[in-house]
Amino acid sequence: MDRKQHWEHVYASKAADSVSWFQPRAGMSLQLIHDTGLGKDAAIIDVGGGASNLVDALLAEGYSDLTVLDLSAAAIEVARQRLGAPAKAVQWVVADITRAEFSKDRFDLWHDRATFHFLTEPAERQAYIERLMHALRSGGHLILATFAEDGPEKCSGLPVMRYSPKALGMELGDAFELIRHKKEAHLTPSGAVQQFSYCCFRRT
Repeated sequence: MDRKQHWEHVYASKAADSVSWFQPRAGMSLQLIHDTGLGKDAAIIDVGGGASNLVDALLAEGYSDLTVLDLSAAAIEVARQRLGAPAKAVQWVVADITRAEFSKDRFDLWHDRATFHFLTEPAERQAYIERLMHALRSGGHLILATFAEDGPEKCSGLPVMRYSPKALGMELGDAFELIRHKKEAHLTPSGAVQQFSYCCFRRT
C-alpha cells in the first residue's frame, strides 16, 4: 500500500473525529496565524489540511483566499461535506505536496500541521522545500507543526521525523528566519498525549 492508498483507507474506514491528530479546535494554528498580522485577504494554504476544521474557523473569521491541499480525496470530501455551501469559497487540491504545482509567489502564508514530519526521506523533504520556496512569496510566513523531539516515533502506523525548532530551521535553510515557536501537548481522542512543536518562520 503506497502513501496515498494508506490515507484514503484511513479516512474511508475511520470517523474524522476519531483519528489521533483530530483537534476540536485548531487553537495554536489560529493563534500563530493571527500573530502574523496578515489581513483577511491574505492567500493562505493549509498543506495536509484534509478533514481539519482549521478552514472552518478561517472562513468564519472572514479570510477569503483559502486553499486546502491533501493527498487524500476522502479527507477533503469530509471537510467539504461538513462545510456545505461555504466550501465553494475554498480551493480544494488533491495532490502529493512533493509533486504539487503552484503559481510562483502564490501564497502569503503556508500552514502545515503534521505533513512535513511524514517525509522521512531527504529527497522528499527537498522536493517539499522546493515547492514551498516557489509558492511562498518573499516576506511570507510559514507555520510548520511537527512532532517534537519527545513526540511519537510513529503515527497512523507510519514512521515520522521529530524536530526541535533549531533542527527544523536547519532543514529549511537560510531562506527562513524563525520568528517564534511554541510547544503543545496534543490530547488525542483516545486520551494519549503527543508532544508537538509549532514554529513560525518568515521567508527572508
